[in-house]
Amino acid sequence: MAFFNCEIINIAKKLKISFIYRGIMTKILVVEDETNLNQILRDYLQHYDYNPVSAFTGQQALDLLDKEKPNLILLDLNLPDMDGLHVMREIRKRKPVPIIIISARIEEVDRLKGLELGADDYISKPFSPREVVARVNAVLRRMETRASEISHLCLGTLRMNPRGHSADLAGKPLELTPAEFDLLSLLISEPDREFTRLELLEVTQGSRYSGYERTIDIHIKNIRRKLRAIEPENNLIKTIFGVGYKACE
Repeated sequence: MAFFNCEIINIAKKLKISFIYRGIMTKILVVEDETNLNQILRDYLQHYDYNPVSAFTGQQALDLLDKEKPNLILLDLNLPDMDGLHVMREIRKRKPVPIIIISARIEEVDRLKGLELGADDYISKPFSPREVVARVNAVLRRMETRASEISHLCLGTLRMNPRGHSADLAGKPLELTPAEFDLLSLLISEPDREFTRLELLEVTQGSRYSGYERTIDIHIKNIRRKLRAIEPENNLIKTIFGVGYKACE
């Protein structure tokens, strides 16, 4: 693995940054069965003042979810005991923790499937550990920034509390992944404003070059499905053909 070299680690030491999440050192659950790669990611995250915890199987990841209460999960899809997408489904049933998929699966269908299940980002192998840290930092920073900017948002029967990362529709809890929460809160923060897919992509992935526009369509599809599960006629999110989306009552 030539891309995991000493020079990169040295750069990490020189450019060491500290990201403290809500006053506590951020805990990252690294779910990767390849021992060397797991250790490299752990070492690199530690250099950036993260607190990494390792899991080498899907079951270990699920066991550590409640015990360690990670702030973010790096999840490989090719695990020895179960498919990573199954692990992701189980995590999503329990907690809204951000998940970044790291996988050798480069087919579009795999990426789309991961996004449909609620992944906040998708990184294909081989990758630079420095890129992984940058993505981790971006996802967590977005969560904290959105929560600190606005105390609550309302549109129609939808109520959102960014600080508490909670939402309800018509008085019923609305379960959203972190990426879905960020997208929906942005849309309803400026009703009737037309957001382009690139603008929305920047909200969910921190940059316009790190993903592609169809990612947004997957997230919007998931949000609409969850809204309509509570309100079947809900049409809060409008598609602006050739542009993107907007929210309106």
